[in-house]
Amino acid sequence: MSDDPMRVAVLGGGSFGTALASIAADNGARVSQWLRDPELAAQIDREHRNPRYLPDYAINPAVRAFSNMEEALEGAELVLVAIPSKAFRDVVRQARPWLHPDQILVSTTKGIQEEGFKLMSQILEEETGFTHIGVISGPNLATEIAQKQLTATVVASDDALTRTRVQQALGCDYFRVYASNDRYGVELGGALKNIYAIAAGMAAALGMGENTRSMLMTRALAEMGRFAVSLGANPMTFLGLAGVGDLIVTCSSQLSRNYRVGYALGQGKGLDEAVEALGQVAEGVNTVRLVRDKARADGVYMPLAEGLYQVLFEGVPAREMARMLMRGEQSSDVEFVLPREAVQQAHRRIEADEGGA
Repeated sequence: MSDDPMRVAVLGGGSFGTALASIAADNGARVSQWLRDPELAAQIDREHRNPRYLPDYAINPAVRAFSNMEEALEGAELVLVAIPSKAFRDVVRQARPWLHPDQILVSTTKGIQEEGFKLMSQILEEETGFTHIGVISGPNLATEIAQKQLTATVVASDDALTRTRVQQALGCDYFRVYASNDRYGVELGGALKNIYAIAAGMAAALGMGENTRSMLMTRALAEMGRFAVSLGANPMTFLGLAGVGDLIVTCSSQLSRNYRVGYALGQGKGLDEAVEALGQVAEGVNTVRLVRDKARADGVYMPLAEGLYQVLFEGVPAREMARMLMRGEQSSDVEFVLPREAVQQAHRRIEADEGGA
């Protein structure tokens, strides 16, 4: 690597993108940040703060903010795409004329595109055809990163150069970057955990205790792994930061947007009211519907996702959904140790033996 500072572009003006831009600048990179809103870009350039998402965070003054995509991407070696999933493809298409195959493109978005059930890194591949593509995911609450609290994340890619460059750009004494080659599993973990953060928020609002939360998180982890493995991910990925790590923080913290939506639902508010009160994108709401439909189509057993779907989109009261889940089947604990099907077969065999006695 040359002695010249790395050039990093961040597409997106949200809290996580803003924090990553400042970290990269702290590490000596030349950083540009693209925002759709010209007024917000000018304010960040002028005041070195993002008043909309991280008003108390002092952004490194070396970060330059642009509303012009060409200017933001000029000379960039590493491009971090921190755009909500609904707008992700449109922004990549807007950026495409100023991207080139030698660049490293990394998604930081934890969401799924409805059409074709596409993850964000798949969109990057489809829109660019580039080879240096990766994802960042993990227990990364942006407000805590902005406070420089100790935090870790995962960069996942089949490409060793992508993993190394992201570690070089973002790794520092309070933000640690660990590597994975299971891009699909890491990315699915980041998207799926949002579903269960909603469930955890609902459970808290309903006054359920620590035993309940522990049960919820571990059954959620089993459900995440079951679904992801059906799509080709490595189940071991879910023992790491992008799986159990991200699940713990989003199911435990009131800073989690999805948790707050779930809490409002547990208080009896409607979905529209809960989302409006949040004032930001909660990726988990749309993910519930997409994952539930995909699981049904593929025959994957996901009772938590199904129950949440009924609360969010079919008007089932949250407390009734909790009772329904507790009446579900008692199957295996860790399915990659004892398969669920083996438990079901044992039940049937014993019942048949007892019936014939």
